[in-house]
Amino acid sequence: MSGTLLSPAAAPRPNMKGGTNQAFRMFFMGVVTAALVFVGYSVLADLRSAGENGMAIGAFALLALALLIALGFEFVNGFHDTANAVATVIYTNSLPPLVAVVWSGMWNLAGVLVSSGAVAYSVVTLLPVELILQVGSGAGHAMIFALLLSAIIWNLATWAFGIPNSSSHALVGSILGVGFANQLMSPAGSALYGVDWSQVRKVFSALLFSPVCGFVLAAGMLILMRLVIRNAALYRAPEGDAPPPLWIRGLLVGTCTGVSFFHGSNDGQKGMGLIMLILIGAAPTAYALNRAMPDDMMPAFVQTAQQAAHVFEVHGSAAPSLPSAEEARAQVTDALRTKTVARPEIYSALGVLSDDIAQSVGSYHSLQAIPAAAVPNVRTDMYLVAEAVRNMGKVSGFTGDESAELSKFMGQLNAGTRFIPTWVKIAVALALGLGTMVGWKRIVVTVGEKIGKTHLTYAQGAAAELVAMGTIGLAERYGLPVSTTHILSSGVAGTMVAGGGGGGGGLQWATLRAMAMAWVTTLPAAMLISGVLYFIFRHIF
Repeated sequence: MSGTLLSPAAAPRPNMKGGTNQAFRMFFMGVVTAALVFVGYSVLADLRSAGENGMAIGAFALLALALLIALGFEFVNGFHDTANAVATVIYTNSLPPLVAVVWSGMWNLAGVLVSSGAVAYSVVTLLPVELILQVGSGAGHAMIFALLLSAIIWNLATWAFGIPNSSSHALVGSILGVGFANQLMSPAGSALYGVDWSQVRKVFSALLFSPVCGFVLAAGMLILMRLVIRNAALYRAPEGDAPPPLWIRGLLVGTCTGVSFFHGSNDGQKGMGLIMLILIGAAPTAYALNRAMPDDMMPAFVQTAQQAAHVFEVHGSAAPSLPSAEEARAQVTDALRTKTVARPEIYSALGVLSDDIAQSVGSYHSLQAIPAAAVPNVRTDMYLVAEAVRNMGKVSGFTGDESAELSKFMGQLNAGTRFIPTWVKIAVALALGLGTMVGWKRIVVTVGEKIGKTHLTYAQGAAAELVAMGTIGLAERYGLPVSTTHILSSGVAGTMVAGGGGGGGGLQWATLRAMAMAWVTTLPAAMLISGVLYFIFRHIF
């Protein structure tokens, strides 16, 4: 990778030694210890609350290991993505490095805590249906360990070379690798489809859009700022280690805050869905259903389930026979694999499952009161019906009222199965923040020095951050996983072109080639690593 072309006299590198003193190390280790104790206490409290006190030592150890690896993924995610958020304030002397990373970590925490969970489960739906439903099996454990370790390995490899890499790409590639490996390892003729291609297209459209969006919009933002804001100080590199004027400093700190907040609300969710799969597989009584749903919501839930069952029964009347609940689960699972939900026999099966859900919830008047033995089937029914309605989309043959009724039922089903406990959000936020504090320097230096030939100016930093903040915020609103790394590093490149001579004259092409190579190879590399690991773990488990 190309060395920096900056003039040390005019724009020296910011002091990167913050956080290396003994007091900070003790603080860091104290936070890590407190976080692990907090996670352990939260899991034990949930298990006791659900009455699941008999978990075997081996199962609990496996749960602990899986949670550590999942949080490790978010920790490494902090190396890459959150480090991008603080690069601009560090290189413009708006905040000291240690203050910047702690401030960013706090706002990541806030973003994670208010996140909707939509991104978390949009990532989960990329996984094979049978592995989601059987996450507590050996194949489910192999899936979780393979995809998380694969993403961690690739992220660490790119971080070691200081290349801003997308954790989103690494995770999606790992999921695809597991899906393909699962398909290849399935018995011949079983018609397993390891990848949900409709969800892949949705996720890829967001991920591929990220770098183009960052580059074009940030360049346009800088050009617009030049036309509107005539203050020459905004377009000069910092002089020595002096902080910028107060209003510019406020703008840069504000945009850093926004990017950190929206990064937490988007990227922080990607590990949450996988953590929930781990918890559901290890302790279904405590985590398979949302035990926090109020009991007074259950009558309306049961009524909606009965109405949905009637809609399905009407459209499934042409089916040759009425299946049992077990047969209905198998039929809907196969239909989801092959994406052939819109058939009378599947509508009939969905009617059976919807009626089964209504009876189960109506009998116990609460999700919390459903017996442990019945929880797996109830969750499976709820997941299958919700996914089937989502895959149906706007299928012809349903009236507007019927479609509205099914959409309402899907929302209630998702509320009962797609939830994130507060302690999971806090643990993920801490992992992101701690990762940033440890590994921020390599990525910050690349973004601040090695993308452009000149030192990052105040306007360039603000333009790149404003675009990143807005794009990530909109993506979280619509449940789309985007890459903070791609948006921000491409945004910096766009501002260098707009402010450095046009035609790429302000760019260090060796750095961009290395970044582009990492972006292009991330998916196949992560797929290969996760596929091999899945094959190995399937034999171990």
